[in-house]
Amino acid sequence: MPETTTTPAAPSAAAAPAVRRKTSWAAYTQRYGAGTALVALLIFNALFTANFLTPANLLYVQLRQAAPVGIVALGMAMVIATRGIDLSVGSVMAISGQVGALALLSGTGLVPAVALALLAALLCGLFNGTLVARYGVQPIIATLILFIAGRGIAQLLTDGRLQNVDDPAFQFFGLGAIAGIPVQVVLLVVVAAAIWFVARSTPFGRYLVATGDNEPAARLAGVPVRRVKLIAYATSATLAGLVGLMEVARVSASDANNTGLGMELDAIAAVAVAGTPLTGGRISPVAVVIGALMLRLLQNTLIAHGVSREVAQMITGFIIVAAIYVQRQAGEGAG
Repeated sequence: MPETTTTPAAPSAAAAPAVRRKTSWAAYTQRYGAGTALVALLIFNALFTANFLTPANLLYVQLRQAAPVGIVALGMAMVIATRGIDLSVGSVMAISGQVGALALLSGTGLVPAVALALLAALLCGLFNGTLVARYGVQPIIATLILFIAGRGIAQLLTDGRLQNVDDPAFQFFGLGAIAGIPVQVVLLVVVAAAIWFVARSTPFGRYLVATGDNEPAARLAGVPVRRVKLIAYATSATLAGLVGLMEVARVSASDANNTGLGMELDAIAAVAVAGTPLTGGRISPVAVVIGALMLRLLQNTLIAHGVSREVAQMITGFIIVAAIYVQRQAGEGAG
C-alpha cells in the first residue's frame, strides 16, 4: 500500500488572534507594568494616605528610601545585561562602609577615606569579574563567595563592633541635601543618567547588550567579552560601595552585621519588576529606577495601612514571581 503522510494542521484562524492577544498583553506588562503600578500607587496614596503629597514625605521618605536600592539596582542591571548576577552587593556595602569608617576614625580625612572605601569595593568587583570572565565560574557561584565571605571580612575589620562615625562632612552623604533635594536622590539621578548615556551612546553599551544576547556570536564579532564582564562587575560593586558609605553616613555608624543586609534581593527585584529579562541582552536604566521606586512605595504603602512588614515582604515576593512569569510569557511570544 502506498505510504501516506500527515501534514501538521496549521493553527486555526481563531487561535492566531488569541496568541497575539496573549503576547501583546505580556509584552505590554513587561514594558510598562512597573510604571503603571507606580502611577496607581501614587493615585491611591494621594487619595487615602494622610500627608502623602507633602514635599517632606515625597522627598525625604519615599525618594530617599528608594534611592539606595535604585543605585545598586543600576549596577545589578549592568551585570544582568551580560547574563550574570551579583549576589555580593550587600556584603560589598558592609566592607566599603567599614573601610570608610575606619579610615575616618584613623584621621585620614574625608576624601582619602571615601577613596579607600570605593577602592575596596572596586577590588571586590574585580575579584567577581575575574572569576566569571577569566576562569568561567558561574556568576551565582562566583558572587556567592563574597556574599558569604565578604560580610565575614567586614566583621573582622572591626571585630564585629559598632563604629560610631561623628563627622559632619561625612554625614552629608547620608543626611545632606543639594538645593533641597536629598543627596541620595541627586546621586541616583546622576548614576542613572550616566548609565543611560553609556548604554545608549557608547560602544561599550552595545558590547554589553551583545554579550548577554549571544556571547559566542559577540566573540566572533570581535566584542571584548571578558573586558565587558569585568567592567560590569566592577561597576556593580563600586556602586554598592558608594551606597554602603551613604548608609553608614545616614546612621552615623558602621555596622558590619546589618549594613547592606538583603540589598542583593532588593536590587534583583527592582531589575526584575522593571521588565529587564534576567536572561540578559537588555538594559533600561529608566525602567530600573521606576522599578526601585515602585517596590519601595509599595512596601511603604502596605505598612502605612496596617500591613506588617513581614506580610509586605511576602506580597513583594509574589510580585517578583509574577514579573518573572510575565517575562517568560513575553519571551515565548517573541520566540
